[in-house]
Amino acid sequence: MPAYHSAFNDDPSVRQIGNLAILPFTSRIRGPAPHPPADPDYTDIISEALLLFRPNSLFRNFEIKGAADRLLIYLILFISDCLSKLAAARSPPQQEAAKVLQSLAVDGFPLPGEAGFPLNSLYAPPGSKADADYLRSYLSQARQETVLRLLPILYPADSDGKPSKWWMAFTKRKFMGRAMSVSAA
Repeated sequence: MPAYHSAFNDDPSVRQIGNLAILPFTSRIRGPAPHPPADPDYTDIISEALLLFRPNSLFRNFEIKGAADRLLIYLILFISDCLSKLAAARSPPQQEAAKVLQSLAVDGFPLPGEAGFPLNSLYAPPGSKADADYLRSYLSQARQETVLRLLPILYPADSDGKPSKWWMAFTKRKFMGRAMSVSAA
């Protein structure tokens, strides 16, 4: 059974930096992300990553079919890193988890082409300093928005302040056998 791919791979009008798609998403965080269409049925890349995280985490191989798949991979690895941070903190209560994950989202992180980026062989580096700055702010906004959407999923209203065991079970699974940061290993 093949892994699930991004629905945005077929859109030829998507801007790319390196070979990473810059896709629109709804965000409560200020940043450079393009605004999504006004369609109420529109599912953005962050919602798609959250939906596909658990099924795709079961796969060690993933055939990249487009630039949107590279962004999907990045977000799935970031979600996995978030879960690893929470597991290392011994499943903290929701308020403490929010602080830990917000800190993780805004902490410095390597871009494709920089030392420490886990998938340099699959990603092209940005073409210029301006592209690198734009990509860093776009990914920072995407990481922060992912955390904002992940917290209510991890801590449902009926959870008594404990993270969902159905999500925390995926802390041991590594998508493509990789981790976003060294400390999550």
